Amino acid sequence: MEPFHNSRPSIAIVETNTLAVIGLKHILEDIMPMIVVDSYGTFSELEANHPDSYFHYFVNAGIVLANREFFTRCRYKTIVLIPSSDNDAYLEGFHNICICQPEKHLIKSLLLLEQHAHAHGRNLPSVIETHKRSILSIRETEVLSLVVKGLINKEIADSLNIRMSTVVTHRKNLMNKLGMKSVSALTIYAVMHGYVDINDI
Repeated sequence: MEPFHNSRPSIAIVETNTLAVIGLKHILEDIMPMIVVDSYGTFSELEANHPDSYFHYFVNAGIVLANREFFTRCRYKTIVLIPSSDNDAYLEGFHNICICQPEKHLIKSLLLLEQHAHAHGRNLPSVIETHKRSILSIRETEVLSLVVKGLINKEIADSLNIRMSTVVTHRKNLMNKLGMKSVSALTIYAVMHGYVDINDI
């Protein structure tokens, strides 16, 4: 797999668990749509595909331990995928992300990493202008903000002083406009576009 993608920065996932790779790849592509995500099942596959060209590595903890010399040299761009949030699972000197946590917490961890490492995206290529323009109405952005903060439809209706059926309509409309089908996808969109502060989710 060739990691050069028309000068777009790329990220490598090096993980033996196929389901973990699929899920992480999907989330990363939502968080950073300008980045190409490649995946490898072994370190030797990564090594055969210009490993130094990658912006970041998301790597299984066992693979990091088995190839510690390489990843220590690149530790500032290596994120270790650990199986538990237990302190014993952490690899000192590396960024660690627990992949066995509720989806909401995993997404928050990845968003925090993106915002911390990339200065809210300023260190990444510009998002295409059409993605920057808001396609949502003011009321839809209000509903979006409350949805990703964890409020249920009745609480949103009470907060905005509108009927519950109106909330449902706004939720359908904003999901259709954005082409999203889950609260997780809406959360990523809301944080990345500045509608919600990451500390409020």
